[in-house]
Amino acid sequence: MNVVFVKPKEAYEAAKVAKRIRRQVGEAIADFRMIEEGDKVMVCLSGGKDSHAMLDVLLALQEKSPVRFELIAVNLDQKQPGFPEHVLPGYLEGRGVPFQIVEQDTYSIVKRVIPEGQTMCSLCSRLRRGVLYRVAGELGATKIALGHHRDDILATFFLNLFHGGKLKAMPPKLVSDDGRHVVIRPLAYVAEEDLIHYSRIKSFPIIPCTLCGSQDNLERKKIGEMLAEWQRRHPGRIESIVRALGNVAESHLLDRKLFDFAALQSERAMPETPRRSSESS
Repeated sequence: MNVVFVKPKEAYEAAKVAKRIRRQVGEAIADFRMIEEGDKVMVCLSGGKDSHAMLDVLLALQEKSPVRFELIAVNLDQKQPGFPEHVLPGYLEGRGVPFQIVEQDTYSIVKRVIPEGQTMCSLCSRLRRGVLYRVAGELGATKIALGHHRDDILATFFLNLFHGGKLKAMPPKLVSDDGRHVVIRPLAYVAEEDLIHYSRIKSFPIIPCTLCGSQDNLERKKIGEMLAEWQRRHPGRIESIVRALGNVAESHLLDRKLFDFAALQSERAMPETPRRSSESS
């Protein structure tokens, strides 16, 4: 039997990362009221590090939470070539997690519709979302948990800023367009760097995506590199941007739909209220 020795410093750092992630997930759930008494949470498990970590942390919180809620893991098998179909069922059975594997060949649709060299993420995401919404309805899930983390939210913000002309990111909680589903992102406060570390600690059975992973020139990837460079040169800048997303001054932007600039006027321009004469009192 091989015995693996972990250095005290490494063990200490691993414990710190795990504690930080669980605390941040707990804060996000509380801040945005993501999970409530009696919820049935459908955890979308892709096989990547983020969704693995999300499920792991939610399982840990479920044991200690005073709020009772159910978890069910759902994996969408998109029929990507070489997808190891046995990995996730074996892992989830070993952990005693209720799960469902949904088979839907969205891979072929994406490869057929999107020309070679163009970004596939948008169509792939829409197809996945449609399937997951349907499955959530069939399972009676009250919440759908996605594994987007803090860095995904920031990248989306800058993509919209640079290319869409919008101040818009990923919301930590939203209602679907048809009003039937509530989507939550419990990792909204968690840094990707911590999730990478956490996945190594836990030795999750990672399954790479052959769609996203095959695209080298994604704008999202470039934004990630830009943010990493900012953080390297100016430590603390990422945390400042995250705080800014939750500290919006509507009157100091340019959106007339959010703030009624036309109605603004100085006190000097406002009509004076007639004063009562002291003789009439």
